[in-house]
Amino acid sequence: MIKPLFSLSIYPAVCELKNGTNCEECLKNVSCLWCIKTKSCVTYPVATILPPHSLCPLNEARWGQCSINFQTLIIAMAVVGGVIILAFFICLFCCCKCENVGSSSFESKMQRQADKRKGKSDTRKAEMRTRHDEIRQKYGLSRASPYARFENN
Repeated sequence: MIKPLFSLSIYPAVCELKNGTNCEECLKNVSCLWCIKTKSCVTYPVATILPPHSLCPLNEARWGQCSINFQTLIIAMAVVGGVIILAFFICLFCCCKCENVGSSSFESKMQRQADKRKGKSDTRKAEMRTRHDEIRQKYGLSRASPYARFENN
């Protein structure tokens, strides 16, 4: 027969059988909670997430290790979780900001290069136009529209 993993109603509570022992004996089973105030071993109330004050006050409850009370454990986990979340958002912000700074400097560099190429191109076009005008002037050609001769007839 297969035993259900979290069924507390079918089988007797293992933790309550360890009453009268010490904290270390009680906490060998991860589903147990040791209360220093009442010196009792109780099954951890998974339905309520935190043990109710009527069962055992948080600063008197031990779970996992006898040296750390439950209240300290909750505060430490909240602080560590907060630091991890804060570090994640700081990294996310820095990555996005650095990416934007890098791309904007890259875009401005590309724009400067494009402006430089356009300036050189305009200079070459002006030189070519000047040279062509000199050749036209030398051979007596006008710079008028190619359709000008049709208009004069």
